[in-house]
Amino acid sequence: MNQTTPSVATRLANRAVVRIAGEGVRDFLQGLVTNDMNALAAGRPLWAALLSAQGKVLFDFILWADGADVLIDCEADRAQDLVRRLTLYRLRRPITLAVDDALGVHWAAQETDAGDNAADDPRLATLGRRWIGAPQGDAADGAYHARRMALGVPEGAAELGVDKTLWLEADAVELNGVSFTKGCYVGQENTARMHHRDKLRRRLLPVTLDGDPGDAGELRTADGKAAGELRAHIGGRGMAWLRMELADGPLSAGDTQARVAWPAWLERGSESTDAG
Repeated sequence: MNQTTPSVATRLANRAVVRIAGEGVRDFLQGLVTNDMNALAAGRPLWAALLSAQGKVLFDFILWADGADVLIDCEADRAQDLVRRLTLYRLRRPITLAVDDALGVHWAAQETDAGDNAADDPRLATLGRRWIGAPQGDAADGAYHARRMALGVPEGAAELGVDKTLWLEADAVELNGVSFTKGCYVGQENTARMHHRDKLRRRLLPVTLDGDPGDAGELRTADGKAAGELRAHIGGRGMAWLRMELADGPLSAGDTQARVAWPAWLERGSESTDAG
């Protein structure tokens, strides 16, 4: 990976890079993660997740090709947990997994600020460009998360939870985070069943807030029905896990009013996983 970094603030300080090296790395990951490792290529990263057997999210991350190695762009404070979890599946394979402290994750909203190896965010191109490089420069986390939340793209344990949210509830179909043709992986059976047969009854959706809800986590409708959870919020925007049939009306988090800000990339009424 080219490790040059532009002079503008681009470093995502809350992200880390895990390197997986050795024989059969892609085959190893193919049986574990939600996306198709055959689609991973230089300059073409993939958003994917490691799920529980029930199809609930344990980790979400972005995969990058680096020669024969695979790099995982993940939450920094959960990187070691991810290494430990993947190591459980390694068995006797000649594969090494470790956080690569010589690398960091960078992001830029504008093409002109991006590094030489930058690629469109695999979830949504309008989110910006990201790349792997030397972990140097000023942090851009605030600008990145504000843009991400404004666009309604969920990310990380704070929003997806750990073993709380089904992968398709995290908009994985619409945001290119799952393959339904790759074959088996951990959690595949329940994920495929939901996609092919069921309605998606809950979903992570962006909301606008008319104030600071503080620690209020529960969202309710105007008549007091439990609608879901406000998982995270930044500057009048939030990410909520909501019951789809209650998502269109006014909501409240404590004394703060809230309303779903339907993303342009998510069709209204797309509670069926056949949409997208």
